[in-house]
Amino acid sequence: MNLLLLFDYIGTFVFAISGTLTAANKRLDFFGATMIGFVTAVGGGSLRDMMLGDTPVAWMRDLNYFWLIIAGVLVTIAFGKVVMTLKKTLFLFDTIGIAVFTIIGLKKALMMGINIPLAVMMGLASAVVGGVIRDTLCNELPLIFHREIYATACIAGALVYLLLNFLGMNEHACEIATVGSIITIRLIAVRFDIALPKIELKE
Repeated sequence: MNLLLLFDYIGTFVFAISGTLTAANKRLDFFGATMIGFVTAVGGGSLRDMMLGDTPVAWMRDLNYFWLIIAGVLVTIAFGKVVMTLKKTLFLFDTIGIAVFTIIGLKKALMMGINIPLAVMMGLASAVVGGVIRDTLCNELPLIFHREIYATACIAGALVYLLLNFLGMNEHACEIATVGSIITIRLIAVRFDIALPKIELKE
């Protein structure tokens, strides 16, 4: 198993936990929590694959994704209080997840001949759309639309990959540098409470 696939599995599992926690906070039933966990984990990748015409989508060709999502939901329901105490760990894995999903989406789009700006958007979609669907279904303002540096970190990481690839760096080194840059940007932004300025229109 290659490193990106391993992180992809980890990201899927943690995103399923993230979705289930959000559903639990909204007091949804077991079915509702499972659905929210599912769309959080695979929503971005599904949209990406459908837009790229790569069907059936990735999680339908690899049953491991399905079982990882089910495991994430069950772990959250069974050990919810313990999971809540691991917020910092989950935050780190969530950050790793968006970093890996960004590069997976970017590389997949580039391999299919998509122009660079749109390939970056495919990387971004892979990373954040699941969270947008989760928050929308749970009647919350999606995280990427306010305060925290989230989508911006993914875009910055995608640009790092493109630059290093253009300079001829080894592919694995490009991937590691990209994941590292997204994680670093996100951690610094949260640690020092850095956010993009809000738009305020004056009458």
